[in-house]
Amino acid sequence: MDPNPSERGDRETEAGVSVHPDAIDDVAYLTRSHHRTTALVALAERPRTRADLRELSGVSRSTIGRTLRALEDRGWIARTDHCYETTPLGTFVAAGMRELLDRVETERKLRGIWVWFPDEVRRLPLESFSEAVVTIPTVDDPYRPVNRFVSLLRETDRFRFVGFELALLEPCRDELCGQVVDGMTAEVIDPPSVVSYIRTTYPEQSERTLASGNLTVLLHEELPEYGLSLFDDRVGICGYHPDSGTVRAFVDTDDPAIREWAVSTYEGYRREARPLAVETPAE
Repeated sequence: MDPNPSERGDRETEAGVSVHPDAIDDVAYLTRSHHRTTALVALAERPRTRADLRELSGVSRSTIGRTLRALEDRGWIARTDHCYETTPLGTFVAAGMRELLDRVETERKLRGIWVWFPDEVRRLPLESFSEAVVTIPTVDDPYRPVNRFVSLLRETDRFRFVGFELALLEPCRDELCGQVVDGMTAEVIDPPSVVSYIRTTYPEQSERTLASGNLTVLLHEELPEYGLSLFDDRVGICGYHPDSGTVRAFVDTDDPAIREWAVSTYEGYRREARPLAVETPAE
């Protein structure tokens, strides 16, 4: 027979953190079926009817009925007229579950790509990536990161870039040059060898883009092991395979903390860079 909860004591983990078995049971109850957390979080937002909850969760009348009774038994919700709403205790639990789910969703989003980013990026607060868009190549669409980059490039009026040359890969290079010629302001920081290669391999496109007066090219010998893009409203971070140079992931976000880090990082490289010397054609 299970002892009274007050007599069972807390279950202490190896880390020394006390966790009451009943708390584990309650978390397990909520997470075993998706509709239970959905119902509790929805009721924390505003009162809802049983029909509202059935529509949100997609379960049967009997299932939502059992769920509501279980939540009532725990003191997390109460019935008012024809609606249900959370009690202060239920609101507290719902907020914790929402935070836990957000954290797990963020971790799952980053789990398969985190290895492709250096320590400098991995030290950023993970919470800042909760709303990030993660784009990875697939067998059916290996150019998904490139296409995502191009779509952001088309929506910005000012562009800055440093690091791994995603911006110089086709079709990114063509889009960048076209946007610059059409009036977009751009500044890129690249190694001298890359700039020399681009100008030699694509002389007409390079000279036409530079002649527009909208592109500033700065030279730096030691750049980060990732690509960093600053668009009007978003920051893009590109992770790639160090041996093959293939793009493994492109992450973009409008998070203020990442924006602050990105601008500071870019300006640090900018201060150390030198301008490209462009020869003036002889008259």
